[in-house]
Amino acid sequence: MAALSAWFWNERFWLPHNVTWADLADPAPGVEYPKAGHLLAALPLALGIFAVRIVFERFIATACARSLRIHPGVGRRAQPNAVLEKVFTSITKSPDSRHLDGLSKQLDWEVRKVQRWFRHRRNQDKPSTHTKFCESMWRFTFYLGIFTYGFQFLWQSPWMWDTRHCWYGYPYQIMTRGLYHYYVTELAFYWSLMFSQFTDIKRKDFLIMFIHHLATVGLISFSYVNNMARVGSLVLCVHDASDFLLEAAKLANYAKSQRLCDFLFISFSVVFFITRLVIFPIWVLNSTMFESWAIVGPFPSWWLFNVLLLVLQVLHIFWSYLIARIALKAVLRGKVCNDVRSDIESSSEEEPDSARDGLRTCPHTPKGENGVNGHATVRARTQNHSGW
Repeated sequence: MAALSAWFWNERFWLPHNVTWADLADPAPGVEYPKAGHLLAALPLALGIFAVRIVFERFIATACARSLRIHPGVGRRAQPNAVLEKVFTSITKSPDSRHLDGLSKQLDWEVRKVQRWFRHRRNQDKPSTHTKFCESMWRFTFYLGIFTYGFQFLWQSPWMWDTRHCWYGYPYQIMTRGLYHYYVTELAFYWSLMFSQFTDIKRKDFLIMFIHHLATVGLISFSYVNNMARVGSLVLCVHDASDFLLEAAKLANYAKSQRLCDFLFISFSVVFFITRLVIFPIWVLNSTMFESWAIVGPFPSWWLFNVLLLVLQVLHIFWSYLIARIALKAVLRGKVCNDVRSDIESSSEEEPDSARDGLRTCPHTPKGENGVNGHATVRARTQNHSGW
């Protein structure tokens, strides 16, 4: 274990040339540098955030949903049938016509009755609008709160106005209390998302989002350990800027306030494009790649950090394409008939009688009423639930 630890914490990888861990281990009185052990505080905090979320959704979000006349719905349940249940659990899509004919003969049911059973069974597992409203309200509240805190903190920080301060004196940069709280809270939140994935609405991209949250936790931890927290705080703030608008658009849609939903989606799209395609590359990447090169010089973990940020920028471009595609459809048609990222808000295929689910559109809604009803299912974080 000692050999493995020595290999992992190799100073030649983590630190600039001529800097050792010993140089950072004994700072002056009242001075604190980042240490890997500091991040352990995020785990109990994540459990605390998860507990707060349960209380928030049960009492505050439920009360808000009730005031908006969004009540927990009890849909029609499929009648118990062992044969069809076994087929349902073994497939991911609706059975084809040949399979339906076989089941019809086996059960002595009409084909339409078998189809109806599968539709009811799928809808049985779908979360109600009330459940999705409560989840989105929790995310909206946290994203808005953490963005407000982060922006206020950075407003008073010199590196927000001159990004070269991210590298002056590196790696001998003091970890202030405000920066530490910002970092650990963000880290704890993404840990809590990993926990809550097992109790939240089941989505087809479960594994992808789990890997995304894991990568986000890794990036935040990585930037903290090698004391790139200053530029890391800029990255976090840039990503938090649009997330709460996305959740707000969902809330407006669940409340059937279409004009507000459209306005919030437009706001989200504009903020997303500006922060991810303009501010992030010009403000953040320019600092991590060029200013740091001139002030500190490259070293192995610096290369890895920049490669990961470049990969993130590629994802920004891809997500922007998805959002632009939805926005263009909304402008041209006045509605979005299909979500470019399918089945995000539900665990099965969309049915005609559930067209109001999530932020999808109902194909029978007159033009002008639906607006951009399907837009906000695009999770713009690593949806970055953003994050990194």
